[in-house]
Amino acid sequence: MTKIGKLYASVLTNPGGTLNFRDFERLVLAAGFVLMRIRGSHRAYRHAAADRLLVIQPRGKEAKPYQVREFLDMIEEYQLTVED
Repeated sequence: MTKIGKLYASVLTNPGGTLNFRDFERLVLAAGFVLMRIRGSHRAYRHAAADRLLVIQPRGKEAKPYQVREFLDMIEEYQLTVED
């Protein structure tokens, strides 16, 4: 299993756990999201199959747990896949 695969498996087993923000961004990009804009610390991502934006920002060096859960909800809702 690759690093992205291991990371995704880890997030699925513990979605409320701590996750490095850079790793979270890698996961978002691996799911096919494209960075649309950056305003301050907020990053807005769009996926071609989704009708809403995913907006994320770090809390220090970590991802915010509610945003990780929102990402996982979008993966499930729009039946997206995470590619290595």
